[in-house]
Amino acid sequence: MHTLAVTGGRVLRPDGRVTTDDVLVDVDAGTIEVIGPDLDGDETLDASGGLVMPGLVNAHTHVSMTLLRGYADDKPLDTWLREDIWPVEAELTDEDIEVGAELGILEMIRSGTTAFADMYFSMDRVADVVERAGVRARLGRGIITVGKDPDAARADLETGVEFATTYDGAADGRIRTALMPHSLTTVDEPILEEAVDLAAAHDLPIHLHANETETEVEPIVSERGSRPLEYADECGMLAPSTFIAHGVHLDDSEISRLAERDTSVVHCPASNMKLASGIAPVERLREAGVTVGIGTDGAASNNDLDVFDEMRDAAMVGKLGADDATAVPAAAAVEMATRGGSSAVGLPGGRIEAGAAADLIVVDMEAPHLTPAHDVVSHLAYAVRGSDVRHSVCDGAVLMRDRTVTTLDADAVMDRATEIAADLVARAE
Repeated sequence: MHTLAVTGGRVLRPDGRVTTDDVLVDVDAGTIEVIGPDLDGDETLDASGGLVMPGLVNAHTHVSMTLLRGYADDKPLDTWLREDIWPVEAELTDEDIEVGAELGILEMIRSGTTAFADMYFSMDRVADVVERAGVRARLGRGIITVGKDPDAARADLETGVEFATTYDGAADGRIRTALMPHSLTTVDEPILEEAVDLAAAHDLPIHLHANETETEVEPIVSERGSRPLEYADECGMLAPSTFIAHGVHLDDSEISRLAERDTSVVHCPASNMKLASGIAPVERLREAGVTVGIGTDGAASNNDLDVFDEMRDAAMVGKLGADDATAVPAAAAVEMATRGGSSAVGLPGGRIEAGAAADLIVVDMEAPHLTPAHDVVSHLAYAVRGSDVRHSVCDGAVLMRDRTVTTLDADAVMDRATEIAADLVARAE
């Protein structure tokens, strides 16, 4: 057994306690072997002055949209999509998507994310980057049928199924897949129902956008006389393995339905605020027993992939939305970004304990903005930044040591992304 000892720091335990301990990792198995004092390993990561915590989980993003960071801002969702994003996405090549994925995954490693869920196009190229970079991911092709003839719509579904069945378990198990119909309003009902049957046949989870804006909810209510998640449930989409993105405009009946079906919600507060989509009822979801994760959404609507930022936003806007300063406390925000996200997307990780996946990060706590340390968990939710992450480990492998990413050439990735993004925009315009 080859081992990695993370030594000299403190450890965030699953029950929220912070203890002074080392962490010993079985590198070959990719799991945590033991937590305790004075541990030795074949190699060492210095956590002195730092906190060892679970790697963050970005439970909903479109990672290749890093190429569109800052391209179109300050517009509502529908206008932003139709006037800016969809036209430029029509020009995307496989190479563009691969380069955007490299940039986004580099950013996530450097800010403490070790696992993410991604819906986009040319997902084989995203999977290639995931394998090289060493992170963990739940991947799926975004299936969209609106505006397409029946043959093209079916081809989109078949492409999504082909990717999911081909790549599930790739990268030594670090890649898992899902069927990802884009939303209830961008996919026709027959395709939604067929996607449910195919997901069941291939034992795949389902991920989709739902109840993101009022303009997404209203057509379903007016045309069908039912709420969106009632419609989704009638199509068989709500299940324990399903996770929906956003869930901003949910009524009590839909929250109860999510709890009954054990369907998870991924909260994307920054994107929801920037696009003025609304405030998700996170505290009501948590009180109902719904599993809630945190996602950044794409960098075109955020505009970064720093889940520490998202934690702070989730806690702050959760209080505002509930009109209650006690809502979404710091510990809940941290839980949503770690164990909650891991559970929502169905990936290992999210906790530091013996036998758990060795997906962990070391946060440098010796900084002016983290002094004094009255409450370390409070700092994680309200004060820590992605740039405070010193080391990142996924599946037992060191992805970043002392702020240097070991699996990607950061300078080359950024240079290439700058060139490719400029060319993409020129083609679109």
